[in-house]
Amino acid sequence: MASRARSQRGASLIEVLVAMVILSVGLLSLVVLHGRLHLMQMESYQRSQALILLNDMASRIALNRNDAGDYVTDVPVGAGMACPADPADRQEADIVEWCSALQGAAETLSGGSVGAMVGGRGCVEDIGGGDYLVTVAWQGMSPVSAPPASVTCGANEYDGDAGTPCVNDLCRRVVTTVVRIATLT
Repeated sequence: MASRARSQRGASLIEVLVAMVILSVGLLSLVVLHGRLHLMQMESYQRSQALILLNDMASRIALNRNDAGDYVTDVPVGAGMACPADPADRQEADIVEWCSALQGAAETLSGGSVGAMVGGRGCVEDIGGGDYLVTVAWQGMSPVSAPPASVTCGANEYDGDAGTPCVNDLCRRVVTTVVRIATLT
């Protein structure tokens, strides 16, 4: 009986250590999961903001259908540029408001604009036949597949430094829509 008690010594200590290892792995997994969920939530927020801004410009073009060609942008508006200060007409005013929204002017924190996507840029292209391609581009949080080469808005603007995973537009996100302006006679 005494020999059996000696062989059992330390068994409960080993059980406690195994339980602590299992608990530690579980807690570490929860921390990693929380980090990934936070990243996905940020991606989702940015996409929803991009869709709101995309629909905003598409609506502005559709409402001013007679002057739709005046909405075409030669360069992307938004991040990395100064929005024009004194618009001359309704179309320029719409572009200025869209530019400010792309830069996050709708919400500020400590004097900085934080109400939009990271590096938000917008483009309006005339693709012919009364059709206009409206695009919003932004920087994603992690690399995925690059957008189609035919969508040029913000191309090569979101590549990181050498050695980072954000190369070849892998961190560029885009949403597009086509606004069709019918010729009514």
